[in-house]
Amino acid sequence: MKLVNAIGLIVLVVGTAHAQEARQDPDRLYADREKLSSALEASTIWEARLAKNPRDFESAWKLARNCYWLGGHVPESDRRKQYERVIDAAMKAIELQPNRPEGHFWLAADMGAMAEGFGLRQGIKYRGPIKKELETVLMLDPGFMQGSADRALGRWYFRVPRLFGGSKDKSVEHLKKSLSYAPQSTASLYFLAETLIEMDRDDEAKRSLQATLAAPLDPEWTPEDKEFKEKAATLLKKLR
Repeated sequence: MKLVNAIGLIVLVVGTAHAQEARQDPDRLYADREKLSSALEASTIWEARLAKNPRDFESAWKLARNCYWLGGHVPESDRRKQYERVIDAAMKAIELQPNRPEGHFWLAADMGAMAEGFGLRQGIKYRGPIKKELETVLMLDPGFMQGSADRALGRWYFRVPRLFGGSKDKSVEHLKKSLSYAPQSTASLYFLAETLIEMDRDDEAKRSLQATLAAPLDPEWTPEDKEFKEKAATLLKKLR
């Protein structure tokens, strides 16, 4: 009986240690970001690391990425705060490593979210800087994160009015380029479908939405994939 109790105690201690280790690993917490408390805890850890070591490039860009996710999922009253944290962290990453794409990309992504979510004034304010940062990413590493710069530029050309440089044709061009890096990217496929609908190319849009639904979940981007699949299913019903 004593041996059984001892083994049980060891299992409990080891299990507790592993759980504690997981709670202290921001990468594992970020992987569990669908659980909002995990993403919030990851931000706390990366912020603390950056405060301790202001030269910590990895913590800076990962904090920016994490706060970008939070900005799209926290209550509306807290979204601007999260997006502002992205800007601070991404600019810090750019300052530390200007020739790395991470800071430039997450700064552009965040400004894009601000432009889409906070009105015309924000859209005008960030239109130029977004394009500049994404073009910087293309110059540094065109294949970065599965062609994300081309994907985001495709979105930029879709969202920006033609008078200010927008172009549905260029949107399609960049989105198809991003798909050359990741043919089953749910984000690129869904964004391409939205652009094609605006161009009255509904049959092509349907195929792109069906491809979105058929694409496998990417282990690194599963939460985002799930959301794009839900959007694709909804949009496809409207086209039928």
